[in-house]
Amino acid sequence: MSTQRVPVSYEILDDRFRTGRCADGDHFMQVLHSEGRWVEGPVYLPAWRQLIWSDIPNDRLLRWDETSGAVSVFRSPAGHSNGNTLDREGRLISCEQGNRRVTRTEHDGRITVLADAWGGKRLNSPNDAVVRSDGSVWFSDPDFGITSDYEGFRAESEIGAGNVYRIDPGSGEVRLAADGFGAPNGLVLSLDESQLYVSDTRSGVLRVFDVRDDGTLSDGKVFAEMREGLGRFDNIRFDDQGRLWAAAMDGGVHCYDPDGTLLGRLLTPEPVANIVFGGAKNNIMFLAASTSVYCLMTAVTGAPRIRH
Repeated sequence: MSTQRVPVSYEILDDRFRTGRCADGDHFMQVLHSEGRWVEGPVYLPAWRQLIWSDIPNDRLLRWDETSGAVSVFRSPAGHSNGNTLDREGRLISCEQGNRRVTRTEHDGRITVLADAWGGKRLNSPNDAVVRSDGSVWFSDPDFGITSDYEGFRAESEIGAGNVYRIDPGSGEVRLAADGFGAPNGLVLSLDESQLYVSDTRSGVLRVFDVRDDGTLSDGKVFAEMREGLGRFDNIRFDDQGRLWAAAMDGGVHCYDPDGTLLGRLLTPEPVANIVFGGAKNNIMFLAASTSVYCLMTAVTGAPRIRH
C-alpha cells in the first residue's frame, strides 16, 4: 500500500455524526494512484482483494492489488467505462459511456452486452449500475458521454432524455424504470432493497423510489437537496446503519441520516466523484477523486455486499 498520506478533516453539522462515529477512524487518507485524468467507478473485489476503477478520458480500467500495492491496467481500451459493480456471481458489470452500453465480464473473460438500446434507440451513455438480489440490473443513462469527445464520443441523444432503466433478469428486456431527471447519476438500493435512491446531478437532488414486487417503481420523492455552494451530487453508497454517503465533487463526501438530514461532511483534497466501501471488514472507503484514488479506513462499515 502507498505510503503517501494526506490529512483528513470533517465538518460536523449534526451531533449524530459524532455519536455515530462517522468522523472516527484514520485522520489521513492514503494515495493509491495519482496519475489518472478523470477517475470514477471504483469497485472492490473481495475474492481477489483488488480495487478496479475507470480512468474515463484515458479509456482504461485500472486495478490496485491490496496485497502488494501495485497498480496495473486491467483493460484498455475499455469503452470509456464509467461506473462498475459486481453481480451476485462476482462478475464485473460496467457502464461503457463510449460504447453506449452496459456489459458483463464473464468468468472466462468474455464480454456480454446486457443493454445498448431502449425502444429501438441507442442509449445515451450509461453511467452507474446496481444489481438487485433477484438478478435485475438497474442503470442510469445521462448524456455525459455524448456531450463532447472528452469522456466518450460526441453525438446527439436518440432518446432525448436521461432515464433510469431496469434489465429484467429473465428475459433481458430493458425497461424504463424512472424518468424526469436533469441528469440521473449514482444509484444505490436500500439495505432491504425496498427502495432505489438516485442522484440527479443537474437538478441537485437525491430522489428515492419504492421498488414494487413486479420491479416497477413508485413516482418517487426528494430525499435530500444539495445546499447551495456545497457541491454536486455524483455517486452514492449506504453504510450498514442506513446512512447514505454521497460523493459531492468540490463538496467532499456528504453523510445523510435515514431521515434525510445532512449530518456532516468528509472534506477531500480533490473533487470526489465516486466512493465505495471495501477491504476485509468492508470499512475502508475508497474515493475516486479527479486524478487520484484514495483510501480511508473508517469507524463505519459499508452495507453488506451480498443481499439475501
